[in-house]
Amino acid sequence: MLKSIITIVAVLFISGGLAVAGSQGSVYVPRVPLFAICASIGFILHWLVFIPGFIYQTEHYFDLTGSISYIASVTVAAVLHPNLDPRGFIICVLIFIWATRLGSFLFIRVKKAGQDRRFTEMKTRFWRYLLTWTLGGAWVFITTAAGLAAITSMTQRPLGIWLVLGILLWITGFSIEVIADRQKTRFRKDPENSENFITTGLWNYSRHPNYFGEIILWLGIAVIAFPTLVGWQFLTLISPFFVTFLLIKISGVKLLEEGGQKRWGDDPAYQKYLATTSVLVPLPKRSNQQV
Repeated sequence: MLKSIITIVAVLFISGGLAVAGSQGSVYVPRVPLFAICASIGFILHWLVFIPGFIYQTEHYFDLTGSISYIASVTVAAVLHPNLDPRGFIICVLIFIWATRLGSFLFIRVKKAGQDRRFTEMKTRFWRYLLTWTLGGAWVFITTAAGLAAITSMTQRPLGIWLVLGILLWITGFSIEVIADRQKTRFRKDPENSENFITTGLWNYSRHPNYFGEIILWLGIAVIAFPTLVGWQFLTLISPFFVTFLLIKISGVKLLEEGGQKRWGDDPAYQKYLATTSVLVPLPKRSNQQV
């Protein structure tokens, strides 16, 4: 319990510091930085949904709450900004598209599965579960920080090469994520694959291509936002690095790799797949001589 409480305080302290930094060049509505207002939305929504989530011991709405938080944050930023520029509007649209697609996909998946095994134990422990929902709010804010800084900024810059490069990165990442998710969904629909691991399509070149796609698309958002940042706002460029760290070390790759070892660790075919296939970046297979 104490560890969870300390972590919650630390998360809020770090998020608060980033909110102050990102507010430096933000417009005010009327006396509060619009950036700070948007930064708080994810936390508020996650805490509100946490209450029935803990009472009814359900995790079904965790991912959906995250997506709604993304959409709410950029929508509030766009609506309240007195002079939203084209760059900010484009970022809003890109985040809206990603959040709508991923949120609906994850919500439908957990409803069909009946549960998300990541939450089986933690949802029975109040402070641990509250920490998880608090981290969800932090995930939304820190992930979107660079984009929100650009959307809420007083600084306007001509659209140029940074926008083109960022959109290309976003399209590439979004496409990889969508294709990988669809390939895995089709694989799981086949009853014969219920106890198997996927090695086809993009999954033949990366063990986690969907996470690679997500990292690339958020890098694209940061690239688009870059020209409008001033002073301490440059700290918001932590966004894509934060996504990378969480997906690799905390919630995504780490948990799935541990789960894979538990399920198929004794399977020689799985060990060969691990040895010959890139963890994240889609790459050609390593040869048997390298295994």
